[in-house]
Amino acid sequence: MSLYVVIGFGPSGAATARLLAEEGHAVRVVTKSGRSPEPGIEHIALDVTDETDGERLSESAQGAAAIINCAGPPYPRWTSDWPPLAASVCAAAEATGAVLVMLGNLYGYGPVDHPLTEELPLAATGPKGRVRAAVWEQAQKLHEQGRIKAVEVRASDFFGPGVTDGGHLAARVMPRLLSGKPVSTLGNPDAPHSWSYLPDVARALVEVAGEDRAWGRAWHVPTLPALSVREMVDRLAAQSGTGPVAVRRLPPAVLSVVSLVSPLLRELKEIRYQFDHPFVVDSSAYEAAFAVRATPLDEQIEATVDWWRERRAATG
Repeated sequence: MSLYVVIGFGPSGAATARLLAEEGHAVRVVTKSGRSPEPGIEHIALDVTDETDGERLSESAQGAAAIINCAGPPYPRWTSDWPPLAASVCAAAEATGAVLVMLGNLYGYGPVDHPLTEELPLAATGPKGRVRAAVWEQAQKLHEQGRIKAVEVRASDFFGPGVTDGGHLAARVMPRLLSGKPVSTLGNPDAPHSWSYLPDVARALVEVAGEDRAWGRAWHVPTLPALSVREMVDRLAAQSGTGPVAVRRLPPAVLSVVSLVSPLLRELKEIRYQFDHPFVVDSSAYEAAFAVRATPLDEQIEATVDWWRERRAATG
């Protein structure tokens, strides 16, 4: 069994670290604040956006088979914090020889009017899209120079057990849905949209870490055919037994007002196109090359409803 270093312990980092531990690997998780250890997982506190702690990251990753970066700065600090974070993880990969596995997203492509494939240019013009593209372009350049081994796994909007505040089908939807109340959504609730099931994200990150033929390029997480917000809510409501739940589009005027007090909603303006229009991911390249497949939709829905029921029971 090998040592893996996972940076970040949000939904994706936690799912990835726990999957690796379940497989018998030693796992070292790096976060700013650290955490209490859990079976198979060691937690250490480092701020990888800080130059000194960035050097300590290289020390902590000595002997690791892979460094899996699932960390991401808060939205308002992307342009300031992503460059030093990326520099630290690339430096650690170069110093240790560990494979650098980066969890990316789809912002770098910018608006397109057809399914997203990995061959599309990174043509985003907004600041968040450009900085995410630059992070991968930096790692890919170092890979091509032979200085590191790097691969990026790109996911759409997270969905599933463990996804809470940041998910568009999570904290803003599930508690109300379980109570049979209407839910509000950004953009067009009937536009087809691709969802990345969190356990599939973790499985893809782990798989490419051990596949040298995956390295040097980006891959899309195995993803089911796109379904609109309304279609997903209908399925979640049916599984929960609450019956049909109304899905309402958040009016632009209301969104503008709420954005004044919500940094998250304010920052989401740049990527509103992903919800105003069809946003469809093509993951056929990954599926043709590797073993991980998207979890069947019925299993995704059942696991998500069960997780939210348990969460609500635990929190009252």
